[in-house]
Amino acid sequence: MTTPEKEKTGLSKLMPGGKKPMTPESRRRFITIALVIFILGILIIPSLFSNKHIKTIDYSTLLRDARHSGVISANINNANGVITGQLTNGTDYTTNGPIPVLTTEVETLRTNNVSVVFVNSNGFLATFAPYLIWIIIFGGFMFFANRQAKGQMNGMMSVGKSKAKQFNKDLPSTTFADVAGYLGVKQEISEVVEFLKFPERYKAIGALIPKGILLVGPPGTGKTMLARAVAGEAGVPFFSVSGSDFMEMFVGVGASRVRDLFATARKAAPAIIFVDEIDSIGRKRGAGVGGGHDEREQTLNQMLSEMDGFDPTVGIVVMAATNRPDVLDPALLRPGRFDRQIVVPLPDLDERLPILQVHSKDKPLDGSVDLSMVARGTPGMSGADLANLVNESALHAVRRDSTTINMQDFESARDRVLMGAQRDSMVLQDDERERIAFHESGHALLAYVLEKTDPLHKITIIPRGMALGVTMTLPEEDRHIMGRNHLEDSLCMRMGGRVAELLVYGDLSTGAADDLQRNTELARRMVTEWGMSKEIGPMAWGGHQQVFLGDGLMSTKDYSEHTAEIVDDEVERILREQEARAIEVLTLHRRGLEALTRSLLEHETIDGDTAAKLIDEAHGEPVWPGGTKTVSALSGVGTTSVVTEAKEVTPAPNWNPPTLPSV
Repeated sequence: MTTPEKEKTGLSKLMPGGKKPMTPESRRRFITIALVIFILGILIIPSLFSNKHIKTIDYSTLLRDARHSGVISANINNANGVITGQLTNGTDYTTNGPIPVLTTEVETLRTNNVSVVFVNSNGFLATFAPYLIWIIIFGGFMFFANRQAKGQMNGMMSVGKSKAKQFNKDLPSTTFADVAGYLGVKQEISEVVEFLKFPERYKAIGALIPKGILLVGPPGTGKTMLARAVAGEAGVPFFSVSGSDFMEMFVGVGASRVRDLFATARKAAPAIIFVDEIDSIGRKRGAGVGGGHDEREQTLNQMLSEMDGFDPTVGIVVMAATNRPDVLDPALLRPGRFDRQIVVPLPDLDERLPILQVHSKDKPLDGSVDLSMVARGTPGMSGADLANLVNESALHAVRRDSTTINMQDFESARDRVLMGAQRDSMVLQDDERERIAFHESGHALLAYVLEKTDPLHKITIIPRGMALGVTMTLPEEDRHIMGRNHLEDSLCMRMGGRVAELLVYGDLSTGAADDLQRNTELARRMVTEWGMSKEIGPMAWGGHQQVFLGDGLMSTKDYSEHTAEIVDDEVERILREQEARAIEVLTLHRRGLEALTRSLLEHETIDGDTAAKLIDEAHGEPVWPGGTKTVSALSGVGTTSVVTEAKEVTPAPNWNPPTLPSV
């Protein structure tokens, strides 16, 4: 199986300190326990503040005991008539007397040697003073529980507020100097920054700055990082928000947040608004299965109105990023809204080197590391892929107990990124290993012998990722278009594994499933999209439509059943021609196929130079007299020269374009 071409479970957020936020169920449980403790405290407090037994007696009994010298003291409360004191037997008592206490009865107590004291009570405070500590504790519980509830619910009254974060010129600290490559992109964006800083320079000549800038590119190319660099360079208020921040379960909330965002930006104008992943709210209206989405469409309508509606916004530049420009509403892309679309493509060879240098500047690189070789060996990788490659190489260096990163670490990291992690736990039977070795040797031999294939880099029968074996090729340079001969050689090379099994074992296995699927897709595109079939001619059908957009969900095919049969016949013809071609080449180089297989069974992994040497020795003379059509490890060992003439390769069937009619 050949190497495919290059193109998170969510965990709940943790609070500071690593603790999880309190859920509504746990909050209710917490409040219930606090209430139980509070009530028990109220019931227990009287016994805590009473060290002696207090006897309750009648007022008449108190006067009778006083006449018989049975009372020592009487503390009379003028406010509530409560009388407390001590009897001669040492017992404390309490009783309720009249309000106010009669003077004659007080004289009776005093004449009988009772110590009478009048107490002025403070009412409520004196009554509830013992319970004050429990009230404070319960109030503290409720205060912290309420704060946590507000933090999680964000307040029902603020549901329509914008969630945009405002940055100043000091935060974030990312600048254009931190974004490697993309000089043209940075120049276009820097014009907006300069206009906001020095608007008089542009107004003097009558130039109008674009109201909206749309960054378009594959994932991982640095669109959001460019926006952060704008925030660091602008020197004006910068509002950053994600497209998903506008969406809620309540209809109208998104539109309200758009209004609030632009209202806040107007107060701070001149300002920049950055909307990340704008395709989440900017998709075509009324499209998709089952109609439109009310909340999304209302949010989009409000954004259209704010950008260039009846009352257009002045002094605000809107930046947005997306990797799906094809799904955006046309009204959003017209001049006056997003006037300028800036493509942020995958970095080419000249841009990959500075990107690698930026990500490697704080890492201890060995003196043998040549980042230019790493850049050359990573075509099709995005900036995020290159950052991951550097990090994986550092992890590999730690695993081998090294304090520096060398080329071996970069090589292993690239294998992991491109082909997947090595599956050491998988145990293959001997007959399986042999069949896989022949399969990969078939791919490798055709990759080396055919003229237009990419140079051979590595062959391995060690299971990686989802593959049991991998044949890896690397292009000499970035390629933007491919000719028909290149496509046919690619088809023939992918047939190598299936054909090798057929030649050696006389039967087939399931190992060629991915090769056949990719070959069929490529051959169909050659026929239906690229006009590479003389039976179909210069016509194209079957452009890629996304069902959820609704653009052709109910539409019929734009070609007849007869044409569909011709397409199927042409796809079959192309694939059978390349299969026959692969059989012819592998039969011619059968000894080389067996030599590669023996080496793979012994070493499990061989590089391109070793494979080329084995094939040449088995053939009796060099297949490419002017050099080896291989590219070895990132260390630069080996050459990568392509000779335009191959001695034994049978050329593809001749195909001449149809004669154009004379004018």
